[in-house]
Amino acid sequence: MSTIHQAASKIKGRRRKKRLNALRSLFKSPQKKGIVVKCRLMAPKKPNSAKRKVAKIWLSNKYDVLAKIKGRSNFINRYANVMVCGGRANDLPGVRYNMVKGKYDFT
Repeated sequence: MSTIHQAASKIKGRRRKKRLNALRSLFKSPQKKGIVVKCRLMAPKKPNSAKRKVAKIWLSNKYDVLAKIKGRSNFINRYANVMVCGGRANDLPGVRYNMVKGKYDFT
């Protein structure tokens, strides 16, 4: 026997959670321009050990993504303009983008 609340929820129907896929954040374009919001170091998954440089980027289409900073030395800081392209960092969970070197402020 179901309770009143259970019966009422069946009548209303279940609402599906709206899920935004992070891979859709480029919107079928090869690259997107964005602004660096935060730079930080990240530790990779289990067998690897290092400090990888990662930046949180606010894209021009109002998406927030994490992108890996390629190369050895860089002078990326907050409010720098960068270009982001797809490409996953295998040992960093949640990082699905790379920065394009030599474009805008990322030299």
